[in-house]
Amino acid sequence: MRNATLLSTGMHVPDWVLPNAYFDQMLGEDVSTWLEEFAQIYERRWCREDEAVLDLCLGAAQQALTRAGLPAEGLDLIIVATDTPEYVSPSTASVLQHKLGASRAGSFDLNTACAGFVTGLELGANMIRAQKRYQHVLVIGAYAMSKYLDKTDKKTVTLFADGAGAVILKAEETADRGYLAGHLSTQGQYYDGMGIYGGATRIPMTQEVLDRGDHLLRFVYRFPRDLNQVEWTRVIHELSRQAGVQPQEVDHFFITQINVHAIHDTLAGLGVPPERAHTIMHHYGYTGSACIPMALNDAVEKKAIKRGDLLMFVGSGGGLAFAGAAFRY
Repeated sequence: MRNATLLSTGMHVPDWVLPNAYFDQMLGEDVSTWLEEFAQIYERRWCREDEAVLDLCLGAAQQALTRAGLPAEGLDLIIVATDTPEYVSPSTASVLQHKLGASRAGSFDLNTACAGFVTGLELGANMIRAQKRYQHVLVIGAYAMSKYLDKTDKKTVTLFADGAGAVILKAEETADRGYLAGHLSTQGQYYDGMGIYGGATRIPMTQEVLDRGDHLLRFVYRFPRDLNQVEWTRVIHELSRQAGVQPQEVDHFFITQINVHAIHDTLAGLGVPPERAHTIMHHYGYTGSACIPMALNDAVEKKAIKRGDLLMFVGSGGGLAFAGAAFRY
Protein backbone atom coordinates (compact mmCIF):
# COMPACT_ATOMS: atom_id res chain seq x y z
CA MET A 1 0.00 0.00 0.00
CA ARG A 2 1.47 3.36 -1.07
CA ASN A 3 1.55 5.85 1.78
CA ALA A 4 3.22 9.09 2.90
CA THR A 5 5.65 8.72 5.80
CA LEU A 6 7.48 11.30 7.92
CA LEU A 7 11.07 11.16 6.69
CA SER A 8 12.73 14.11 8.44
CA THR A 9 12.18 17.42 10.20
CA GLY A 10 13.93 20.77 10.34
CA MET A 11 13.57 24.11 12.08
CA HIS A 12 15.01 27.59 11.90
CA VAL A 13 14.48 30.63 14.12
CA PRO A 14 16.07 34.09 14.15
CA ASP A 15 18.97 34.67 16.53
CA TRP A 16 17.38 37.76 18.12
CA VAL A 17 15.98 36.58 21.47
CA LEU A 18 13.50 38.86 23.27
CA PRO A 19 12.86 37.98 26.93
CA ASN A 20 9.70 39.19 28.63
CA ALA A 21 11.70 41.90 30.40
CA TYR A 22 12.20 43.56 27.00
CA PHE A 23 8.46 44.20 26.80
CA ASP A 24 8.19 45.31 30.43
CA GLN A 25 10.61 48.09 29.54
CA MET A 26 9.15 48.84 26.10
CA LEU A 27 5.55 49.10 27.31
CA GLY A 28 6.36 50.63 30.68
CA GLU A 29 4.38 48.06 32.65
CA ASP A 30 4.64 44.52 34.00
CA VAL A 31 3.60 42.09 31.28
CA SER A 32 5.98 39.33 32.35
CA THR A 33 3.70 38.07 35.11
CA TRP A 34 0.75 37.48 32.78
CA LEU A 35 2.91 36.00 30.03
CA GLU A 36 4.59 33.53 32.35
CA GLU A 37 1.58 32.54 34.44
CA PHE A 38 -1.12 32.49 31.76
CA ALA A 39 0.67 31.92 28.45
CA GLN A 40 3.82 30.23 29.84
CA ILE A 41 5.93 32.33 27.47
CA TYR A 42 9.34 33.42 28.75
CA GLU A 43 11.05 34.48 25.53
CA ARG A 44 10.59 34.55 21.78
CA ARG A 45 12.53 35.21 18.56
CA TRP A 46 12.00 38.03 16.08
CA CYS A 47 13.46 38.62 12.65
CA ARG A 48 15.92 41.45 12.38
CA GLU A 49 15.25 44.26 9.93
CA ASP A 50 17.17 42.54 7.12
CA GLU A 51 15.56 39.11 7.68
CA ALA A 52 12.35 37.87 6.07
CA VAL A 53 10.25 34.73 6.01
CA LEU A 54 12.27 33.19 3.17
CA ASP A 55 15.37 33.14 5.39
CA LEU A 56 13.45 31.09 7.94
CA CYS A 57 12.12 28.73 5.26
CA LEU A 58 15.60 28.18 3.83
CA GLY A 59 17.13 27.29 7.18
CA ALA A 60 14.37 24.84 8.09
CA ALA A 61 14.35 23.24 4.63
CA GLN A 62 18.12 22.79 4.50
CA GLN A 63 18.15 21.12 7.91
CA ALA A 64 15.36 18.73 6.88
CA LEU A 65 17.16 17.87 3.63
CA THR A 66 20.44 17.22 5.45
CA ARG A 67 18.75 14.94 7.96
CA ALA A 68 16.97 13.08 5.16
CA GLY A 69 20.22 12.62 3.23
CA LEU A 70 18.38 14.06 0.25
CA PRO A 71 19.66 16.63 -2.27
CA ALA A 72 17.34 19.50 -3.09
CA GLU A 73 16.99 18.06 -6.61
CA GLY A 74 15.31 15.06 -5.00
CA LEU A 75 12.24 17.10 -4.02
CA ASP A 76 9.15 16.70 -6.19
CA LEU A 77 6.94 19.30 -4.50
CA ILE A 78 7.33 22.22 -2.10
CA ILE A 79 4.39 23.49 -0.04
CA VAL A 80 4.86 26.65 2.03
CA ALA A 81 2.13 27.41 4.57
CA THR A 82 2.27 31.03 5.69
CA ASP A 83 0.16 34.14 6.12
CA THR A 84 3.30 36.31 6.32
CA PRO A 85 4.71 35.71 2.82
CA GLU A 86 7.89 37.03 1.26
CA TYR A 87 5.77 38.95 -1.25
CA VAL A 88 2.08 39.32 -2.07
CA SER A 89 3.12 37.80 -5.40
CA PRO A 90 4.99 35.66 -6.47
CA SER A 91 4.64 32.80 -4.03
CA THR A 92 7.21 32.26 -1.31
CA ALA A 93 7.41 28.62 -2.39
CA SER A 94 8.61 29.56 -5.88
CA VAL A 95 11.40 31.72 -4.45
CA LEU A 96 12.34 28.93 -2.03
CA GLN A 97 12.42 26.40 -4.88
CA HIS A 98 14.98 28.56 -6.68
CA LYS A 99 17.09 29.38 -3.61
CA LEU A 100 17.24 25.71 -2.58
CA GLY A 101 18.14 24.55 -6.08
CA ALA A 102 15.17 22.18 -6.11
CA SER A 103 14.96 22.34 -9.90
CA ARG A 104 12.58 19.36 -10.29
CA ALA A 105 10.03 20.50 -7.72
CA GLY A 106 6.64 22.05 -8.30
CA SER A 107 5.64 24.54 -5.64
CA PHE A 108 2.80 26.51 -4.14
CA ASP A 109 1.87 28.57 -1.09
CA LEU A 110 -1.24 28.04 0.99
CA ASN A 111 -2.81 30.30 3.56
CA THR A 112 -5.14 28.98 6.22
CA ALA A 113 -3.38 31.19 8.77
CA CYS A 114 -2.12 29.24 11.79
CA ALA A 115 -3.78 26.03 10.57
CA GLY A 116 -1.63 26.19 7.45
CA PHE A 117 1.06 23.62 8.22
CA VAL A 118 -1.40 20.86 9.08
CA THR A 119 -3.42 21.75 5.98
CA GLY A 120 -0.20 21.40 3.97
CA LEU A 121 0.58 18.08 5.64
CA GLU A 122 -2.85 16.80 4.67
CA LEU A 123 -2.44 18.00 1.07
CA GLY A 124 1.11 16.70 0.70
CA ALA A 125 0.28 13.27 2.10
CA ASN A 126 -2.70 12.83 -0.17
CA MET A 127 -0.80 14.00 -3.26
CA ILE A 128 1.79 11.30 -2.54
CA ARG A 129 -0.95 8.71 -2.12
CA ALA A 130 -2.70 9.80 -5.33
CA GLN A 131 0.19 10.32 -7.77
CA LYS A 132 3.33 8.22 -8.17
CA ARG A 133 5.38 11.16 -9.45
CA TYR A 134 5.46 12.61 -5.92
CA GLN A 135 8.13 10.72 -3.98
CA HIS A 136 9.41 13.47 -1.70
CA VAL A 137 7.30 16.45 -0.61
CA LEU A 138 8.64 19.31 1.51
CA VAL A 139 6.01 20.95 3.74
CA ILE A 140 6.97 24.12 5.61
CA GLY A 141 5.11 26.21 8.15
CA ALA A 142 6.67 29.67 8.31
CA TYR A 143 5.86 32.78 10.32
CA ALA A 144 7.35 36.27 10.45
CA MET A 145 4.46 38.01 12.20
CA SER A 146 6.79 40.45 13.97
CA LYS A 147 6.75 42.41 10.70
CA TYR A 148 2.99 42.98 11.13
CA LEU A 149 2.77 43.86 14.81
CA ASP A 150 1.57 47.14 16.29
CA LYS A 151 4.38 47.77 18.76
CA THR A 152 1.98 49.66 21.06
CA ASP A 153 -0.57 46.82 21.32
CA LYS A 154 0.42 44.71 24.30
CA LYS A 155 -2.09 41.96 23.39
CA THR A 156 -0.22 41.08 20.20
CA VAL A 157 3.30 42.45 20.47
CA THR A 158 4.15 40.27 23.48
CA LEU A 159 2.64 37.05 22.13
CA PHE A 160 3.65 36.64 18.49
CA ALA A 161 7.04 35.48 17.29
CA ASP A 162 8.92 34.24 14.24
CA GLY A 163 10.18 30.86 13.07
CA ALA A 164 9.83 28.05 10.55
CA GLY A 165 9.46 24.29 10.76
CA ALA A 166 9.79 21.75 7.96
CA VAL A 167 8.84 18.15 7.30
CA ILE A 168 9.81 15.99 4.34
CA LEU A 169 7.19 13.40 3.43
CA LYS A 170 8.34 10.26 1.61
CA ALA A 171 6.36 7.81 -0.50
CA GLU A 172 6.67 4.25 0.80
CA GLU A 173 4.92 0.96 0.24
CA THR A 174 3.85 0.25 3.81
CA ALA A 175 0.78 -0.52 5.85
CA ASP A 176 2.53 -0.01 9.19
CA ARG A 177 3.69 3.60 9.05
CA GLY A 178 2.67 6.97 7.71
CA TYR A 179 -0.51 8.89 7.08
CA LEU A 180 -3.66 7.54 8.74
CA ALA A 181 -6.29 10.28 8.74
CA GLY A 182 -7.01 13.91 7.97
CA HIS A 183 -9.70 16.50 8.47
CA LEU A 184 -10.33 20.13 7.46
CA SER A 185 -13.12 22.39 8.70
CA THR A 186 -13.94 26.10 8.81
CA GLN A 187 -15.96 28.44 11.02
CA GLY A 188 -16.08 31.18 8.40
CA GLN A 189 -18.45 33.40 10.35
CA TYR A 190 -15.44 34.51 12.39
CA TYR A 191 -13.42 35.74 9.39
CA ASP A 192 -13.61 39.34 10.61
CA GLY A 193 -12.46 38.73 14.19
CA MET A 194 -8.70 38.60 13.70
CA GLY A 195 -6.43 39.24 10.77
CA ILE A 196 -4.39 41.59 8.63
CA TYR A 197 -7.09 43.35 6.67
CA GLY A 198 -5.21 46.12 4.86
CA GLY A 199 -3.02 45.79 1.80
CA ALA A 200 -5.04 43.44 -0.42
CA THR A 201 -7.98 43.99 -2.79
CA ARG A 202 -10.72 44.80 -0.26
CA ILE A 203 -8.62 47.47 1.46
CA PRO A 204 -5.83 48.38 -0.99
CA MET A 205 -2.65 49.88 0.40
CA THR A 206 -2.82 53.66 0.63
CA GLN A 207 -1.25 56.26 2.87
CA GLU A 208 -4.52 56.38 4.81
CA VAL A 209 -4.38 52.63 5.39
CA LEU A 210 -0.82 52.96 6.66
CA ASP A 211 -1.74 55.86 8.93
CA ARG A 212 -4.60 53.84 10.45
CA GLY A 213 -2.40 50.79 10.88
CA ASP A 214 -4.76 48.58 8.87
CA HIS A 215 -1.74 46.77 7.42
CA LEU A 216 -0.96 45.40 10.89
CA LEU A 217 -2.40 42.43 12.78
CA ARG A 218 -5.68 43.26 14.51
CA PHE A 219 -7.83 41.49 17.06
CA VAL A 220 -11.25 42.97 16.31
CA TYR A 221 -13.39 41.11 18.85
CA ARG A 222 -13.22 38.25 21.32
CA PHE A 223 -13.96 34.75 20.12
CA PRO A 224 -16.04 32.41 22.30
CA ARG A 225 -13.75 31.41 25.13
CA ASP A 226 -13.91 27.66 24.56
CA LEU A 227 -14.03 27.75 20.75
CA ASN A 228 -10.58 26.22 20.22
CA GLN A 229 -11.17 23.50 22.78
CA VAL A 230 -14.51 22.54 21.25
CA GLU A 231 -13.11 22.44 17.72
CA TRP A 232 -9.84 20.74 18.67
CA THR A 233 -11.85 18.04 20.44
CA ARG A 234 -14.05 17.61 17.38
CA VAL A 235 -11.02 17.26 15.11
CA ILE A 236 -9.38 14.73 17.44
CA HIS A 237 -12.54 12.62 17.56
CA GLU A 238 -12.80 12.69 13.75
CA LEU A 239 -9.15 11.68 13.29
CA SER A 240 -9.59 8.91 15.86
CA ARG A 241 -12.69 7.64 14.05
CA GLN A 242 -10.90 7.53 10.71
CA ALA A 243 -7.81 5.86 12.18
CA GLY A 244 -9.83 3.33 14.18
CA VAL A 245 -8.33 4.33 17.53
CA GLN A 246 -9.35 6.05 20.74
CA PRO A 247 -7.83 9.42 21.71
CA GLN A 248 -6.25 7.74 24.72
CA GLU A 249 -4.17 5.58 22.33
CA VAL A 250 -2.44 8.60 20.78
CA ASP A 251 1.16 8.90 21.95
CA HIS A 252 1.84 12.54 21.03
CA PHE A 253 -0.37 15.53 20.28
CA PHE A 254 0.95 18.59 18.44
CA ILE A 255 -1.64 21.34 18.82
CA THR A 256 -1.53 25.03 17.88
CA GLN A 257 0.59 26.62 20.63
CA ILE A 258 -1.61 29.63 21.37
CA ASN A 259 -2.54 28.70 24.95
CA VAL A 260 -0.98 25.87 26.94
CA HIS A 261 -3.92 25.73 29.36
CA ALA A 262 -6.40 25.27 26.51
CA ILE A 263 -4.26 22.42 25.17
CA HIS A 264 -4.14 20.68 28.54
CA ASP A 265 -7.86 21.25 29.19
CA THR A 266 -8.68 19.74 25.79
CA LEU A 267 -6.66 16.63 26.55
CA ALA A 268 -8.12 16.36 30.05
CA GLY A 269 -11.59 16.28 28.53
CA LEU A 270 -10.47 13.35 26.39
CA GLY A 271 -8.95 11.46 29.30
CA VAL A 272 -5.41 12.07 28.03
CA PRO A 273 -2.56 13.15 30.35
CA PRO A 274 -1.11 16.62 29.61
CA GLU A 275 2.43 15.35 29.04
CA ARG A 276 1.32 13.82 25.73
CA ALA A 277 1.13 17.34 24.29
CA HIS A 278 4.54 18.57 23.22
CA THR A 279 4.80 22.34 23.73
CA ILE A 280 7.48 24.89 22.85
CA MET A 281 5.87 28.29 23.52
CA HIS A 282 8.00 28.65 26.66
CA HIS A 283 11.07 29.55 24.58
CA TYR A 284 9.64 30.48 21.19
CA GLY A 285 6.41 32.37 21.89
CA TYR A 286 3.53 31.92 19.47
CA THR A 287 4.80 31.12 15.99
CA GLY A 288 1.53 30.56 14.14
CA SER A 289 1.79 28.19 11.18
CA ALA A 290 5.34 27.29 12.25
CA CYS A 291 4.57 26.22 15.81
CA ILE A 292 3.42 22.65 15.07
CA PRO A 293 6.37 21.59 12.87
CA MET A 294 8.71 23.36 15.29
CA ALA A 295 7.21 21.36 18.17
CA LEU A 296 7.56 18.14 16.16
CA ASN A 297 11.18 18.94 15.38
CA ASP A 298 11.83 19.67 19.06
CA ALA A 299 10.31 16.33 20.06
CA VAL A 300 12.38 14.48 17.44
CA GLU A 301 15.59 16.18 18.58
CA LYS A 302 14.85 15.28 22.19
CA LYS A 303 14.19 11.66 21.13
CA ALA A 304 10.74 11.87 22.70
CA ILE A 305 9.23 10.02 19.73
CA LYS A 306 9.94 6.42 18.77
CA ARG A 307 9.07 4.36 15.72
CA GLY A 308 5.50 3.15 15.83
CA ASP A 309 4.22 6.05 17.93
CA LEU A 310 0.84 7.49 16.95
CA LEU A 311 0.98 11.25 16.33
CA MET A 312 -1.87 13.72 15.93
CA PHE A 313 -1.46 17.23 14.54
CA VAL A 314 -4.25 19.73 15.23
CA GLY A 315 -4.05 23.27 13.90
CA SER A 316 -6.35 26.27 14.17
CA GLY A 317 -6.06 29.75 12.74
CA GLY A 318 -7.74 32.90 11.55
CA GLY A 319 -10.69 32.47 9.27
CA LEU A 320 -11.38 30.48 11.40
CA ALA A 321 -9.70 27.42 9.91
CA PHE A 322 -9.11 24.04 11.56
CA ALA A 323 -7.00 21.13 10.32
CA GLY A 324 -6.01 17.73 11.63
CA ALA A 325 -3.76 14.88 10.51
CA ALA A 326 -2.74 11.58 12.09
CA PHE A 327 0.45 9.66 11.32
CA ARG A 328 2.11 6.49 12.57
CA TYR A 329 5.76 7.47 13.03
